[in-house]
Amino acid sequence: MKINVYVFYGGKSVEHDASLLSAFSVINSLDKNKYNVYPVYITRNGVWCEMGRLKSNLKDINQMQTHSSATVTNSIGEFIYKNFKKNEKCIAFPVLHGTNGEDGTIQGLFEILNIPYVGNGVLSSAVGIDKVMMKDIFSLGNIPQAKYTSIRLHAWKTDEAKVFEQIENYIGYPCFIKPAKLGSSVGINRCENRTQLREAIKEAFLYDNKIIIEEELIGKEMQIAVIGNDCPKASVVGEYIQERQFMDYAAKYIDGKLVPVIPARLSIETSEAMRETAIQAFKLLNCYGLVRVDYFVTDEDKFYVNEVNTLPGFTAYSMFPALWEKTDGTTYSELIEKLIKLGFCMHKQKNSFLNMRWEK
Repeated sequence: MKINVYVFYGGKSVEHDASLLSAFSVINSLDKNKYNVYPVYITRNGVWCEMGRLKSNLKDINQMQTHSSATVTNSIGEFIYKNFKKNEKCIAFPVLHGTNGEDGTIQGLFEILNIPYVGNGVLSSAVGIDKVMMKDIFSLGNIPQAKYTSIRLHAWKTDEAKVFEQIENYIGYPCFIKPAKLGSSVGINRCENRTQLREAIKEAFLYDNKIIIEEELIGKEMQIAVIGNDCPKASVVGEYIQERQFMDYAAKYIDGKLVPVIPARLSIETSEAMRETAIQAFKLLNCYGLVRVDYFVTDEDKFYVNEVNTLPGFTAYSMFPALWEKTDGTTYSELIEKLIKLGFCMHKQKNSFLNMRWEK
């Protein structure tokens, strides 16, 4: 019997379009002779839309979208009622970047339904997407990272002068302003003075009620891909040759001008230390399945963890699959297969603990 793979994409996140790009590649990589592939489009309003079983590869990204007059509640209820049948083996594959997909919320729904799913669980997803919580935990684990502080919207509205004082005295200029819970470089700005800082703070608060402010680190942006459950493995280090001062949304998903260099131009000692740190970060956040760990590396080969992505991009330009192909020859399709197997293994492990509790 074929395994039913439900690929969820789109969503209410500002990373909706990035999700479509990633899902397009994931869906087309799945072997239609081995899997029944069911694309599930989630509209920008949160409505779940069944696209039916896919019998051949998608030719155009426009095939992935549709419209529905159903309410969010009715669409989710109807989908659950029609799918995830007891006598069929199935797994959910969330390819949802950002809000309601990468933050642990949809993972919580799958947990309640007792449905196997690909990737990280509720805790690691929720902590991983919140840059402040993530960095707080990394501090406890002595993970090297940039100096940072955070501001809540209430504090900004209450006393702007105090916020400026906090940032300028502790971080200084230049600095980077980011929404706490977004990816794909959305809402990120570099500031060299108070005027720029004010505008950047206002923009970041459009996306979240908490923002993070970081010191600028001068160095190359590098990445490591980690896969596994209890025994995670780290890929070789990769880097991008880029034209921009930092990798914004356009650089990652639109221009196609980022040139990957794999393995990165590093000493063997630094590369191995970074790989060990990536696995340490994976374990500190209680991750399962996959994570991409992003670094800044100075000219002196001193490295700092910038952030982790618990659901990294899977587009044609994405570093995650490219890193594994260069590490051990794993192809894109083989990587997807591994992630599906890891999802089933994690689900089996969780259910074994549940069954033992019931037996007692």
